[in-house]
Amino acid sequence: MPEKQRRTFTTEFKKQKVQLYENGKSRAALVEEYDLTASALDRWINQAQTTGSFKEKDNRSSEEEELIALRKENQRLKMEVDIFKASRADHGTKVAIIQNNRDKYSVSAMCDVLQIARSTFYYDAQERATEDDITEAIVDIFLKNRKAYGTRKIKVKLHERGFIVSRRRIGRIMKEQGLVSTYTVAQYKPHKTACNEATTANVLKREFEQTEAKRFVFSDLTYVKVQNRWHYICVLVDLFNREIIGHSAGPNKDAALITHAFATVKSDLRQIQWFHTDRGSEFKNQKMDELLETFEIGRSLSMKGCPYDNAVAEATYKIMKTEFVNQMNFQSLRHLELELYDYVNWFNKHRIHGTLDYMTPVQYRQEALKKVV
Repeated sequence: MPEKQRRTFTTEFKKQKVQLYENGKSRAALVEEYDLTASALDRWINQAQTTGSFKEKDNRSSEEEELIALRKENQRLKMEVDIFKASRADHGTKVAIIQNNRDKYSVSAMCDVLQIARSTFYYDAQERATEDDITEAIVDIFLKNRKAYGTRKIKVKLHERGFIVSRRRIGRIMKEQGLVSTYTVAQYKPHKTACNEATTANVLKREFEQTEAKRFVFSDLTYVKVQNRWHYICVLVDLFNREIIGHSAGPNKDAALITHAFATVKSDLRQIQWFHTDRGSEFKNQKMDELLETFEIGRSLSMKGCPYDNAVAEATYKIMKTEFVNQMNFQSLRHLELELYDYVNWFNKHRIHGTLDYMTPVQYRQEALKKVV
């Protein structure tokens, strides 16, 4: 098995994680959603509260560096001892050890070392599972995913943990535990009054199932209250895998908000073929035209008075309103920007989507790349 490459983090990244922690996001959620180690996060928090510097040389003595090295070596030896002991255990003990250590090591790796087929482990784990085990797993999945998952998505995540449970049973347990998804029945949304009268055609034509990344990127704006004042959020979404590739927040509903979202896109903007939106007036101005022309991005507009032409954007903002905006109380623009950044990370890397065969946008993109190779 190839050695896992060591990750590096920028000072800005560390500062954002500390600010999220100080704003009330739990330590466990940060560790899981950003694939961090608890020790690294604790170290950053301690550094921010003491020296204010994230440089190791500013925060560690030579004795501390030696102690950390010894602890790492001790952990490595402990893992080797655990695996060695388990390799000589009976089948039932091996299954139990894998179940108890799956938060530290991958199930696949442990099954390989202990010479147990993964299908055998999952079957045996299911047979041994009690009602309390399943209930605990359902509550954990529900809370870790912003209270947004219903029975379908919880069933998928339970299967990943080795539990085969029907949706009816999941629903019963959720009701018993008082777990109610943040989703409600869709309500009527009034149409926008301002309209872009441009003659630009609707190139997308409601072909929402795309097989090519960045062929169509769509966008829209939504509003949010920040200290009793309206602010706005803009996201750019790749229709191929529903991944949010750019985002921004600000006090004004204008072209600057949209161009700022484009500025956060990490890949080459020239990879985007078409930019699709509704006919909101904020999408029709010289600044926007210059940006799209510079990067040779084509333009596509919904038909006038037809919200169904931008249905995926409407659905995405419904999700964001339910799972994010309505759950927060923003104290400042900086607070909004930080929490939006955190939500986008969860949305792309951790939130499974029914339209993507219950994969996350990032997983779906990675699987598509494997097929090409």
